[in-house]
Amino acid sequence: MIAVCRHCSKCKVNRPRGLCWSCYYTPGVKELYPSTSKYARRGVGNFTGNAPIADAPTTAPPGSPEKLAILEQRAKLKQSLFHPADARFEGDTRPLTFRKDSAVPLGV
Repeated sequence: MIAVCRHCSKCKVNRPRGLCWSCYYTPGVKELYPSTSKYARRGVGNFTGNAPIADAPTTAPPGSPEKLAILEQRAKLKQSLFHPADARFEGDTRPLTFRKDSAVPLGV
């Protein structure tokens, strides 16, 4: 059995996503079909490029349900998952210090 293109259903599949050469390189068609590779990146955080840093650090300790919820929210907003001043252990004061320092206007 020879696989046929998912888009035109005429040509033999010879490109990723189950598409033929013509459909794969036709503008806009490739985006209509998700990757069929088992190695493809999937999920909320599937974006490329430099992500902007999160607005504020979190006091939630690593591995806690609160921290996981914050990571999920940052991924949805396409922000960097980790802030340099995020808490590294329970009771870490680094995020609180960062918030105090950022509240002071620049130049003072």
